[in-house]
Amino acid sequence: MPDTIPENSVGLVTPQTMHFDAPLALACGRTLDSYDLIYETYGELNADKSNAILICHALSSDHHAAGYNSMDDRKPGWWETCIGPGKVIDTNHFFVVCLNNLGGCKGSTGPTSINPDNGKRYGPDFPIVTVKDWVESQARFADKLNIDTWLAVIGGSLGGMQVLQWNIDFPNRVKHAAVIAAAPKLTAQNIGFNEVARQAIMHDPDFHKGRYQDKNTLPRRGLMLARMLGHITYLSDDAMREKFGRELRQGKISYGFDVEFQVESYLRYQGESFVDRFDANTYLLMTKALDYFDPASDFNDNLSTAMSRASANFLVISFSTDWRFAPERSREIVKALQDNDHDVSYAEIDAAHGHDAFLIPIKEYLDVFGAWMGHLVKEVSV
Repeated sequence: MPDTIPENSVGLVTPQTMHFDAPLALACGRTLDSYDLIYETYGELNADKSNAILICHALSSDHHAAGYNSMDDRKPGWWETCIGPGKVIDTNHFFVVCLNNLGGCKGSTGPTSINPDNGKRYGPDFPIVTVKDWVESQARFADKLNIDTWLAVIGGSLGGMQVLQWNIDFPNRVKHAAVIAAAPKLTAQNIGFNEVARQAIMHDPDFHKGRYQDKNTLPRRGLMLARMLGHITYLSDDAMREKFGRELRQGKISYGFDVEFQVESYLRYQGESFVDRFDANTYLLMTKALDYFDPASDFNDNLSTAMSRASANFLVISFSTDWRFAPERSREIVKALQDNDHDVSYAEIDAAHGHDAFLIPIKEYLDVFGAWMGHLVKEVSV
């Protein structure tokens, strides 16, 4: 952490936990009798609750979207680029909420939580959860905060999918919606990447059919490989070439299988550090939630029909080199909204960073996003 907190940071933030006793029926046919959701808030909720914004997180993110949890934090929240006083999502005007989804491993009920039925960790017994389940739990969460309508629901990647689901399931509770670097469903190639990642985890000798914590171990090798594979898909070829090229660590080829190229070193570091902060069972669940997302399937596979329920004003942003969630997938969303005469703004940002671009302070991206958010400021009561 910097010696002093930057003026445009929300500063020190303490996570809060909300408990739910009302059973939650899941799409998979199972029910969670009770559960917890951990969350953070930034900014102040105004008197008429007209300035509340929900941030939906992506696969490996969580509730810690901005600021610092302690003075010892090495890094701020995952969307520090965009959330804070004077930033795109300006906490001088908005009350911003981000929670860790069900099935997560950062404090919300998930595989690492204790199953009240037997006093043991859920592990692989935690039910499969879907984007639809998350949105239902988020709506119940909003009810407990007495927030009837979100000024905006915003998300990137898997978070953007949640934004779409919000506008299908609870259209009257969302005034504005920002869908960034997302898609209306995964391609077969994307599902394939997720399956390879899951197989790497499940075939690790230390996986123990998902009960690795009972064995006091972790499927480190499998989760590391899954993260390395995922990380490659989040970057573009141009970004990797610019960052690493074919640079050798020692300046010469050693004719062996140890780390020689800088890109190899980078990917191994990413994989190893991920193992220490993320749960393997949660990774399996999150990738399945991605695979299953297909809201048009409930409407005769017609995305335009699905989005006819929406009433929000939309911003859709894609990135030119994002081959995981390519711009044409965002344009499918735009077309479905336009088919229903919805108010939608679309921008394709020319950026070399691949899918991860939505996390990076690219000027054109922040300018477009900031201009759209500026209109929302005018709707907020003092």
